[in-house]
Amino acid sequence: MRGWGVLALASVLFVSSGCAGDYVARTRGVRSAYQQGDYSRALESLEAATREGPQQDQLLVLMDKGMVLHAAGQWAESNAVLEEAERLSEQLDSVSVSEEAATLVTNERQRAYRGEDFEKLMISVLQALNYVELGDDEAAMVEVRQVNDRLEKMIAEEKKPYEQLAIARYLGGVIREDQRDWDSAYIDYAKAYEIASRKEALAEPLLRLARKVGRDDMYEELLAKYPDVPHAPLAPDEGQLVVVVEAGLSPEKQRSSRSSGDGGGLIEVPVYRTRGLAAPVNVALEGQSTQAVTVTSLADVAVVHLDDRIGRLLAKQIAGVAVKAGVAAGVGALTKSDELGVLTFLVLNAMNAPDLRSWLSLPAEFQVARFRVSAGSHTIRVTSWGRTTEHPVEVKPGRIGVLVVRRY
Repeated sequence: MRGWGVLALASVLFVSSGCAGDYVARTRGVRSAYQQGDYSRALESLEAATREGPQQDQLLVLMDKGMVLHAAGQWAESNAVLEEAERLSEQLDSVSVSEEAATLVTNERQRAYRGEDFEKLMISVLQALNYVELGDDEAAMVEVRQVNDRLEKMIAEEKKPYEQLAIARYLGGVIREDQRDWDSAYIDYAKAYEIASRKEALAEPLLRLARKVGRDDMYEELLAKYPDVPHAPLAPDEGQLVVVVEAGLSPEKQRSSRSSGDGGGLIEVPVYRTRGLAAPVNVALEGQSTQAVTVTSLADVAVVHLDDRIGRLLAKQIAGVAVKAGVAAGVGALTKSDELGVLTFLVLNAMNAPDLRSWLSLPAEFQVARFRVSAGSHTIRVTSWGRTTEHPVEVKPGRIGVLVVRRY
């Protein structure tokens, strides 16, 4: 009977093992409303979809809510939620030994979702953009520095094959230039330039500031590459406007089979797949028109970060198979039934499903468009897939305004 009790428990775990992993299915309506720009309905749907959901999904709930509020232009409300997500993420990083042990017998979907490395970084990136929109450059720089410091630690100390996020470096350059910290702005722009998906997006500020701070060698090098990029100093009555476009849909996880490497067959792991190309976005400002240029592809970043984790996932799943085999052998010994031992192993092993949860409301890309204009009131027109929206902006002399828009 004890063996049957173990098997019954395993069966219950098998039936319930999908609960934590159902977040993606439960929030399908949320994403539909969100991608239609109906943010009120998206928030209502998120509340309804998660009201009865397991605690293991709490970080995803907070991240999605923070992103929806961000896209809706509710900058302060978004930051309040994202700060809560950041605190929870830090708590979850303190690994629960009991929770980890349980996943050896069940699967990764049974534990609290902790977020991929890049998702944790994106909490701070979104907070920085929120603070910029709120006019709080100092708070924005705190978030930018946090992103950069975390990545430096991951790269230098944890030996992860990551690189800096160009959008964070670029945003740091914008903020520091606005504060007239010219050399620090140049350094941030230069670091963003090294890793940007499309380097020409940073040519103008790099040329202008390299000349301004006396970095003559770099100025000559850049001038040779971009001889046709105008970069004269701003006139006293001029300002700048940077439009940050959060474009497209972040990649989603799907199942993939990998060899265990020891003759033990195939083990399922998550991999990212893209959800179509990000929309080409045209940005126009009173006679000037340009296509926003990709600075950071989150679709590419996501793949690098998850691939780095696959080795650890495989090792853990191989260990899990050994644990399940031990449990099954114990059941067989207790019941004096080899058949029941084999059945127990099959049931436990059938629970070996990859965790397909992810922060699906993130964009696929961060694109930028940059203008220099006379100080005063202006109207920005953003067009993608035939849809145009208008955004009033105020540009101050010698300052840089930032406008954040979401396109799907």
